[in-house]
Amino acid sequence: MFRQLGARPPQRSAHSIASRHVAAVYNQAGDDYVAYADGDPSRLFCFDGPHAYADRQVWSLLEKKLGKLRAMGTESLSILDAGCGPGTWLRRIVMQAHWLGFSRIAARGFDVALAQIQTARRLARDLAALPGVNLTFEVADLLDRLPDADASVDITLCLYSVLSHLPVSALPNVAAEIARVTSGCFITTVRSVGSTPTVFVDSLEEARHFKLDHDRDRCEVEFCNGCRVSVTFHLFTAGELQDCFSPHFVIKDLHGLDIFHSRLCRIGDGTQIPSLLMTG
Repeated sequence: MFRQLGARPPQRSAHSIASRHVAAVYNQAGDDYVAYADGDPSRLFCFDGPHAYADRQVWSLLEKKLGKLRAMGTESLSILDAGCGPGTWLRRIVMQAHWLGFSRIAARGFDVALAQIQTARRLARDLAALPGVNLTFEVADLLDRLPDADASVDITLCLYSVLSHLPVSALPNVAAEIARVTSGCFITTVRSVGSTPTVFVDSLEEARHFKLDHDRDRCEVEFCNGCRVSVTFHLFTAGELQDCFSPHFVIKDLHGLDIFHSRLCRIGDGTQIPSLLMTG
């Protein structure tokens, strides 16, 4: 089992700047990002937003994973959502796990944007009060070492464009760190090369102008309201994902979902080392 964490690269200062830019964009998006990213927060299982088809596919796999764990007699469940945004996906899993009868559910979400964490905490108040549920949200950076113990997380999420916003040079260490804490499966969404354009915090119709610089991995957007943002944004190839994650996860399948934006999907199922599902 791969468990050794490699040394951090020397570009931490540049990485911190990238994180601050990402945080600023999603702080500015605020509550407007909730419905765009995850659908109506009051109807957790009504997948009718702009990413509905792919969201249903991801949720179907999560349902099966939760059902399988419960059928095996598992009573305790640990979930980590890295780059959780408004926390909708974590709330879905916690609610489903509670319905299935898991008696102890530990769920932690973190994000670099304080505004998203504040939204997540507000929306999750009802679930946090459920017996046996420990649901927390905090501001943290995926570029830092995770505080979770080795092999302590049953399901790790990293959805939407979280990995696309990270500096490419940081990805090997991020992959190793996620693998260190994950004992079950890892599910992540990425943007693929050649995918349909998006401005990542709102619909394309809200953008007056945008430019994606592939050489610099930068996306610059001017919205119709006059707001301008610039943020790290990397489009992945299948080979990059293979090189980054295959040292740490079993990968069984690779396919694409041609919907709102193209989606790369990897499905893994392992025993000795964690399994990986990657979709985008």
